[in-house]
Amino acid sequence: MSMSHHVDVHVGKRIRHRRWLLAMTQQQLAEQVGIKFQQIQKYETGANRVSASRLWDIADTLGVPVSFFFEGLVSANGDMAPAALQAAPRAAMPEGGAGGSKDLMGDREAMDLVRTYYAIPENQRRRLFDLARVLSDVA
Repeated sequence: MSMSHHVDVHVGKRIRHRRWLLAMTQQQLAEQVGIKFQQIQKYETGANRVSASRLWDIADTLGVPVSFFFEGLVSANGDMAPAALQAAPRAAMPEGGAGGSKDLMGDREAMDLVRTYYAIPENQRRRLFDLARVLSDVA
């Protein structure tokens, strides 16, 4: 039995988080990509490596660029992934806020908020986003 490569595990977690945010089941993702849901399970645990073409299809289905799956990745020697793969820098959050080095993907409240946000119809979601941006500028 071989151990999973840390990159495969990271990519799998990012697939699972994005799928969960969209309230999509493994079965739904598998059907849209054209594979069996067991394969999605293996990708999400890092047990199976995702090929480049399959990752492209998964990214397209989940509505993210391929680079999304590598964001936050740390190399085996502790270096961050190349800057081109990192998310744009975010403004610093106040002390006690959900910012800094805290992983928002691991924060249940943040994940619930994002999931709820994506459940709002797109035109209303855009207006809510604009309101949130104005409120954050005022704060």
